[in-house]
Amino acid sequence: MEGKHNSEKLSWFYESGVYSFDDSNAVFVDSVRVLNRFYHRFSVSPSIYYSRFFKTQTTLNPVSPTVTSSLAKRKRKRKEPRALNERELIAVQRHQESRPLLLAAHECLLKSTEVLNALKALKSESSCSARECEGGQRSFVNLGHVTPQLEVTLSLRLSDTDADSHPLPSDLQDFPSVQCCEQKVVRAFNNLVANDTQDDAVAEILCNRYIIPRESCFYMSDLGQIRNLIPAHADSGFNLIMVDPPWENASAHQKSRYQTLPNKYFLSLPIKQLTHTKGALVALWVTNREKLRSFVERELFPAWGVSYAATFYWLKVKENGSLICDLDLFHHRPYECLILGYSPGKVNKTDNLSQFKPVKNDRVIMSIPGDYSRKPPIADLLVEHVPGLKPPRCIDLFAREILAGWVAWGNEPLYFQDSKYFVKKIDQC
Repeated sequence: MEGKHNSEKLSWFYESGVYSFDDSNAVFVDSVRVLNRFYHRFSVSPSIYYSRFFKTQTTLNPVSPTVTSSLAKRKRKRKEPRALNERELIAVQRHQESRPLLLAAHECLLKSTEVLNALKALKSESSCSARECEGGQRSFVNLGHVTPQLEVTLSLRLSDTDADSHPLPSDLQDFPSVQCCEQKVVRAFNNLVANDTQDDAVAEILCNRYIIPRESCFYMSDLGQIRNLIPAHADSGFNLIMVDPPWENASAHQKSRYQTLPNKYFLSLPIKQLTHTKGALVALWVTNREKLRSFVERELFPAWGVSYAATFYWLKVKENGSLICDLDLFHHRPYECLILGYSPGKVNKTDNLSQFKPVKNDRVIMSIPGDYSRKPPIADLLVEHVPGLKPPRCIDLFAREILAGWVAWGNEPLYFQDSKYFVKKIDQC
């Protein structure tokens, strides 16, 4: 019976991308499998999504004597460790409290031969039944100010019954299996651009192509325009609100990848106004800096009118199942936190969480990280806790990719939709 049970779980993992460990609060998420459930003619390649950890190891060049000498001098200059301040001590305490459950979750993964074997096979999965798409990264951060009237051409695949009235444009005939298509030209910025079909759409801006999943839309703007997304009626609001703020980061490496904002700007996010009448589950991504954790608890959630519900942990692993770095590194932990809370809406004007379904605390989500700032798609793990509508109305704030069925808002919602991150599906190798 146990063998049959494990076989069924593995089969479900291959289908859904989510593997739940028995007698544990831990799950493993294969982000690529999850995302590819929502694409028909395109797919995300594991070797592209997980490129940070799938790169071939290269032989390092010998270190010159000058560099060796410089490193030695640096080593001699190292000072004795200083005493931790109050905030750092709190961070250490939080880490020590979460450490046992993170280790227990990781142990579940290391003991799961089925999942580890599936991870080893990820590299080869994109070598068949797909061809790489051409693409090139373009930054939209400043284009909205320079060319606010920039347009996007959206090519929507229609049902076969509309084929005669909507012939395929010649420049899309090489794209996979497009039978008929309607093209729309709309404003790219400060405008809700929607793919309301049941199929992938192709958006073109300045000769770059972006793949838009089914039944999704994006609103590309700066923070000053976010209030345009507030629905006219609260019963048209959202009941799942994901927020991934561009927290300030001292790392120059991170600053070069995306713009950050001071914490005070996040206080003005209109979470209450975006919330559905029956309430919303708010999921906020936070790094391990104690300054941010304290800010969320003392200022941000109160300003939003959100009541704390639970904390999930995203534990980052490599393809062989090992952690991406030592668990106890002080300034670079191999995990991030997802803080969950409830926004009551107009029907439940109270901070009392009794009307909402309790969320089991300390859940550990393990996955191989994608590119910098890219979070795993974990909506499946949150839906059961979402109040109100089913399926839920979902919005992703500060989004850098678009999920099927979601509204994505930010100044770079198309970043990971660039065609270079996708492969075209073909029938045979």
